[in-house]
Amino acid sequence: MTQKYAVNIMIGLLILIILFHISVVIQMVPYSIVWAGKLKTLEDMYIFESVSIGINVLLIIILSLKINYIKNSISPKIMNGILWVFFVIFALNTIGNLFASSLVERIGWTLWTLLFSILLLISIRGKK
Repeated sequence: MTQKYAVNIMIGLLILIILFHISVVIQMVPYSIVWAGKLKTLEDMYIFESVSIGINVLLIIILSLKINYIKNSISPKIMNGILWVFFVIFALNTIGNLFASSLVERIGWTLWTLLFSILLLISIRGKK
């Protein structure tokens, strides 16, 4: 798989994730099913979901810079460094999801974060 193909897949999936988080914010999806059920108030939900949406947008921007969808003069080493941070976060999240109390999180989100970890590796190290 090429680096560009991996990035395109990730951007598409990240857009879907952002749409999911927006559906939580506008309460189409109950916030009790996100963040391992730890959100207790609407205020908590707005804070956590805003952070999540922001991080996903940031990752889309970094990936777009990586493959020059957005023209830039940022060093590839800096972009790769940021992507390595995201890789570590997703890898740790994958391990954490294995121990989640919810079956959906344990299976579904474990596979999701594992897929993101693999796609990030390809994005960092893959063929152009």
